[in-house]
Amino acid sequence: MTTEARTAALHPPTPVWRWGVLVAVSVAMFGNYYAYDAVGPVADSLQRLLGFSDTQIGTLNAIYSLPNIIMVLVGGVLVDRFGTRRSTLAFALVCVVGALVTALSPRFPVMAAGRLIFGLGAESMIVAITVAIGQWFVGRQLGFAFGVNLSIARAGSYSADMSTTWFKPLYDLGWQPPLMLAAGFAGISVAACVAYLLLEQRASRRFDLGQPAPADRIVWSDLWRFDLSYWYIVGLCVTFYSVIFPFRSTFAIKYFQHAHGLSLQDAGSMNAYVFLAAIFATPAFGLMVDRIGRRAAFMALGSLLLALVFPILVYSRASLWPSTVMIGIAFSLVPAVLWPAVPYLVAANRLGTAYGLMTMLQNVGLTTVNLLAGALNDMNGAGPDNPSGYGPMLWLFFALSLFGFLFAAALRAHEIGPRGHGLESIRAAP
Repeated sequence: MTTEARTAALHPPTPVWRWGVLVAVSVAMFGNYYAYDAVGPVADSLQRLLGFSDTQIGTLNAIYSLPNIIMVLVGGVLVDRFGTRRSTLAFALVCVVGALVTALSPRFPVMAAGRLIFGLGAESMIVAITVAIGQWFVGRQLGFAFGVNLSIARAGSYSADMSTTWFKPLYDLGWQPPLMLAAGFAGISVAACVAYLLLEQRASRRFDLGQPAPADRIVWSDLWRFDLSYWYIVGLCVTFYSVIFPFRSTFAIKYFQHAHGLSLQDAGSMNAYVFLAAIFATPAFGLMVDRIGRRAAFMALGSLLLALVFPILVYSRASLWPSTVMIGIAFSLVPAVLWPAVPYLVAANRLGTAYGLMTMLQNVGLTTVNLLAGALNDMNGAGPDNPSGYGPMLWLFFALSLFGFLFAAALRAHEIGPRGHGLESIRAAP
């Protein structure tokens, strides 16, 4: 039987196989997110015990993003060229090495080198997993599938923040044991990537996966062929994540301690509630847009909610709950809509390049804003004796959030016009 005849004789994978693959790649994301968010909970310890400045603490997350200004784009092209299953495992192995190096030494250059290595693998692994989900679920509850993936990933972030309580004895021993724990979670990612590889290998022999053939060559000119809707989504991605991660993953716990008088455990728990909300709300929002569309409108709503958070933090010393709820909604809604919108705009065999370019520019924003936020805090003497010194950082996040809202509004205007792709009306098949 020829290859073509054999493929024609196969049926698409059953839901059990699709959801099995989704669980495997989502567990890999869980470990990835835990390791990324491990810096925030130890930020105060790094400052007290090792004398790190806010600029250095910001650098630990900025340098994670720095190599991805170039490498994540290369990673996306490699995913298109070599496929998702091999790429995902290779990138996960790089993550483990980086997480271990980060925990090895109290010297800032060694720790920064570890975060750089971790970043080389982590963002490209996320691109590969995102492409895999797009290929397995496009047209079949894609938004819900991305929501479930992000939900499990956010559980990693939630666990990292709650580790200050769950693993308090480790934090009592200093900065290093929590970072070694993060390296262990990076190891879980490797195991999950192996499971995904084995599942997809077996599925390819039994089913027609409907996945495009890998690109036969790297076509760099494809970078300039994406249309306006794609670029609006890229603009929203850059501005939205340049607020969320520098604030929630780098400075929020420290800010809650200094500006609101919370203990490390209470600050970690407060920060974790955002991720806890996302665990449950993200798949619900994904399912919602699968059924009713209105993707650009929901992105605009989430961006506006995020922007309103920061004036509340600047002008109010009341309960943190209102701002936490608003961030939780925004952090659940925007990613649940943003990432699964891309397969509707880009050819399937160029998804890796599209997600790689998008993530590359996202990392330009993360690198720049982490460094800028840390520098603003240092310049304004932000700390427990001067909590108002955090104000300029909060206004920076407000301005970026407004730009995100403008990108989402422009996307909606384009999509309801004659050149739109149907993002506001497409509904997924069950």
